[in-house]
Amino acid sequence: MGEAATSGTELTRRLYESMWAALGGSADLASTVSFTGGEVLPGPFAVSHLGTASFAAVGAAIADLVSTVTGAPPAVRVDRTLASVWLAHWSAPVGWDRGTPWHGVSTDYPAADGRWVRLQANYEHLRRAAAKALGATEDREAFARAIAAMTADEAEHTIVTGGGAAAASRTLNEWAAHPQGQAVAAEPLIDTTFRDGVVSGALAGWAPTPERPLAGIRVLDITRVLAGPTGTRTLAGYGAEVLRIDPPGFLEPDGSAGGGDLMLGKRCVYLDLSTPAGRDTFLSLLSEADILVHGLRPGALDGLGLGADVRRAAAPGVIEVTLNAYGWTGPWQGRRGFDTLVQTSAGMSTEIMRRGGLPGPKLLPSQVLDFATGYLIAAAAIRGLAERARHGRSSSWRLALARTGVLLRGAGEAPEEAALGEPADSWYEDRVYNFPKGPVRRLAWPTSVERAPLFWERAGDPYGTATPIWATAPNAARTTALSVNQDVMSYRRLHLVVTARLLSGRQKITKKGREQWVCRFWHCRRASYPRRTRPRSRTSEAGASTSGSR
Repeated sequence: MGEAATSGTELTRRLYESMWAALGGSADLASTVSFTGGEVLPGPFAVSHLGTASFAAVGAAIADLVSTVTGAPPAVRVDRTLASVWLAHWSAPVGWDRGTPWHGVSTDYPAADGRWVRLQANYEHLRRAAAKALGATEDREAFARAIAAMTADEAEHTIVTGGGAAAASRTLNEWAAHPQGQAVAAEPLIDTTFRDGVVSGALAGWAPTPERPLAGIRVLDITRVLAGPTGTRTLAGYGAEVLRIDPPGFLEPDGSAGGGDLMLGKRCVYLDLSTPAGRDTFLSLLSEADILVHGLRPGALDGLGLGADVRRAAAPGVIEVTLNAYGWTGPWQGRRGFDTLVQTSAGMSTEIMRRGGLPGPKLLPSQVLDFATGYLIAAAAIRGLAERARHGRSSSWRLALARTGVLLRGAGEAPEEAALGEPADSWYEDRVYNFPKGPVRRLAWPTSVERAPLFWERAGDPYGTATPIWATAPNAARTTALSVNQDVMSYRRLHLVVTARLLSGRQKITKKGREQWVCRFWHCRRASYPRRTRPRSRTSEAGASTSGSR
């Protein structure tokens, strides 16, 4: 290994060790991770090193979880070249064109004061809000004229207060001096809260299978591109059942970012959380879940009647992992954000412009704030399972794109290493998979955990096509108590239960009791077999979200 590659590996390890410490992992286990390869993405920032470190954190978390039953953690190896590939590429379509989730108006616009404004408008509701706020039509030329007549700060304020998503360009030093920059820099990389004495019985009795560590684990996913779905996709890859929830009619830009890559291993349901029936179904699902991952802005779930107290009452032992864009403290803690906007606010795109002598800002070669945060989300959830297995306690974990950006900025100048080349066969698995849009070759996973390979058991559902029930059988340790919320998982099963209760001569059913069972029967039938029509997405629900849930 050359001097440059050695330097790059050492930087990657330092970043990984920072992440592992933030996850509360054992220092002894940190040494079980090794690194190979050395091709990286270009640029002054340590993009590949940060991303590779986050892959290592996932591998270490899996090894830690497995060690709860084996005693000794399995070895973990991370290929730095393949990690760089995963940060910049999707699976390769075979015989069809992927297209792009990027809308033409999502770009940088020069403002009147010589600075720039980055507009994020891939979602229709954000594009519409930005146009209305600026008094413009929804096209690139109209946005350019409107922003050119304002200072960058004025345009940012106008768009954001109007319900859109934008960021004024700043330098690295300007962000460091900004109230939000200072606030997020003072936050921990991962803010963790443990709750003792709330996990017992079934949840405490679950144990991982070393060859499929997350088998039997159920994950509720309320996230949007890109960080949240990256994390839950990783959990699915190690065996968890992931049920993604979207408001009725919702679609990611271009149907699904990456041509379906983010949906790997998941089932996807439409659920209107603004209705009593939707909330009841959600709480029923949550009561049997192990992990909840969401990226809703602070207070959004409270506004839907699903605040922390309600969630804990329904599922006191659930592990909850949440993310936002700009941090959990400071004046922007509730601001809608995306990776590209955080890069712009934090001075990264301006720094690349300055160093390259470019005419305008240039983004990092990867949305690494999203990806690294996403893999840390997965690592946090897995660490939560290990804590539950060892100590019988539940936990909450909070992350933010901007705080991941602080770690990237603190890594300093990226060492000179071999640049990642053109796509090669070695990047991909040696088989072709079916995807919703057509066949693809999947990228080879960069992290190897001894005896525990990552793979997805399903291609991933199109949006809103699944039934809001858990599809896998309950873990053997779970309770079998007869109730709608805890054991009865489907209309058909409840139909049998109701029929048995009503008709069995072994148990007397009063008229009032019969009416109660019939009401439960119809409630579960409606929840399990929703109408197949797709009503328009509710703006209030779609607009309540941020990074990972827009």
